[in-house]
Amino acid sequence: MYRTHTCGDLNEKFVGQEVTLCGWVHRRRDHGGVIFVDLRDRYGLTQIISDPVNHKNAHESLNEVRSEYVLQLKGLVRQRPKGQENTRMSTGKIELVVTELNILNESKTPPFEIDQEKEVGEETRLKYRYLDLRRDRLKDNIILRSKVIKFIRDFMCEQKFIEVETPILIKGTPEGSREYLVPSRLYPGTFYVLPQSPQQLKQLLMVAGFDRYFQIARCFRDEDQRGDRQPEFTQLDVEMSFIQEADIMDVNEGLLIKLCKEFIPHKKIKKLPFPRMTYHEAMNNYGSDKPDLRFDLQFADVTEIVKNSGFEVFKKAVAAGGVVKALRVPDGSKFTRKDIDELTEVAKIYRAKGLAYITMEKEGPKAPILKFLSQDEVESLLKACGAKTGDIIFFTADKFETACTALGYVRLEIAKKMNLLDDDLFAFCWIQDFPMFEYNEETKGLAAVHHPFTAPKNVDDIKDHPEKALARAYDIALNGSEIAGGSIRIHDGKAQKRVFDILGISDEDAERRFGHMLEAFKYGAPPHGGIAWGLDRLVMIFADEPNIREVIAFPKDSKAKDLMLGAPSQMPKEQLDELHIELKE
Repeated sequence: MYRTHTCGDLNEKFVGQEVTLCGWVHRRRDHGGVIFVDLRDRYGLTQIISDPVNHKNAHESLNEVRSEYVLQLKGLVRQRPKGQENTRMSTGKIELVVTELNILNESKTPPFEIDQEKEVGEETRLKYRYLDLRRDRLKDNIILRSKVIKFIRDFMCEQKFIEVETPILIKGTPEGSREYLVPSRLYPGTFYVLPQSPQQLKQLLMVAGFDRYFQIARCFRDEDQRGDRQPEFTQLDVEMSFIQEADIMDVNEGLLIKLCKEFIPHKKIKKLPFPRMTYHEAMNNYGSDKPDLRFDLQFADVTEIVKNSGFEVFKKAVAAGGVVKALRVPDGSKFTRKDIDELTEVAKIYRAKGLAYITMEKEGPKAPILKFLSQDEVESLLKACGAKTGDIIFFTADKFETACTALGYVRLEIAKKMNLLDDDLFAFCWIQDFPMFEYNEETKGLAAVHHPFTAPKNVDDIKDHPEKALARAYDIALNGSEIAGGSIRIHDGKAQKRVFDILGISDEDAERRFGHMLEAFKYGAPPHGGIAWGLDRLVMIFADEPNIREVIAFPKDSKAKDLMLGAPSQMPKEQLDELHIELKE
């Protein structure tokens, strides 16, 4: 046995006992001939002290060790001298007087300090990830992730869900994102793909009668990277039979509430039960389908008030079928010209043509646009917005999506400038009734907003007015991030064919891509629906991290490269030949 205890075990109860520890040299200090070493493993730190008189050999060996050496130590536990206790350590009231020492492995000088949380370049951290994982920040994040997943498993099993592992090598059935291809050696010219999600497989499990399924699922998408995305990621995947939207929402809401109480009890949930709103309400009031509800700034629609005004920007937007949205900011008149210019640039990033404004000063409203508005229009605007002295009102005018989205991002930027984002407040909300389809510029036709298996809210709409059809889809938003999304599924072959027709998927193509689903639906598919959580993103929020790479043990960089392993990499020609692959020059 290499060790009798871990570096986090020992306390005053062990005083006088002989123990053996193993770990890494976290820190070494030489105090006038007496050597101190903080020995570290994943459980904690224990202070080691040498005795140059009674245990000379061990003292001399301890003198040779350096940072990150791996040691095996035998020694006697003793009380630390009064006044030298360390209350920040669980082992801070004792120390180990080393009697025997075995250097299990030496270490080169690490490329960055392990014992301090200093800023280190991301490229270096990812290249030496195994060293980065020794540091407290990342170690604690990975332990948190493990505990969260165990808690979820326990909860789901208590709720009579069955965990089923679905295959990683599956058939390619494009659902929106690019897929990773895996060539088949045995069947030349054919490929498996890595799953974007277990969507079709979990629906087939419903046909099989497993009415409550879950999985901690690995998923893969070959898409451009962002701070909250990775090429491979982890989902909590859930599917249920014989349910409505409310049934799925209740189970997932209950789990989220329990997770918060268990892992972040210091944070307050703003409102219980979670508020529920439609996609249109979220966009209309907050300019986002994942609104941050920690602060209460809402839009006013002033389209009718200004549709015939002398301000051409407003007038033309309304005439083209657009809207004019307003956002009142209390105490916003203190915004400088520089602040307003910065907010205008934010609006332009999201395709708004600009950002009009009115400041409410003691003398009355002031703004360049006032000369184009009548007195009645100004008074109606101020009344609609609830304007008061000291406020500022911002306006966007464009198509509904553009005007709302641009002002939504302005709203978030204002919240940052005014310190309205409380890090200790969790504001969850459900968003429902998403559009069923959206116009695809590339194909010049309709595409599924969610995926082609999502059930419509009204079956007649997909036949008569598909562009207006709403989906039985729902998302959970938390502080401006989408953490989960799902829908009630189509379980009838005829309804599924109707959706395929709208999407321009021919019978032949549908059979080739989804024949297994259509065939299964002929054998008594139950009404069913599900949801998938972005587990990496949720743990990232729980850990107060800015990037999901900080809660993944071995992530890719922002260009989807693994700097530690050197992947992706070139393969030998012999292996490519065996897989029937020829590379282009």
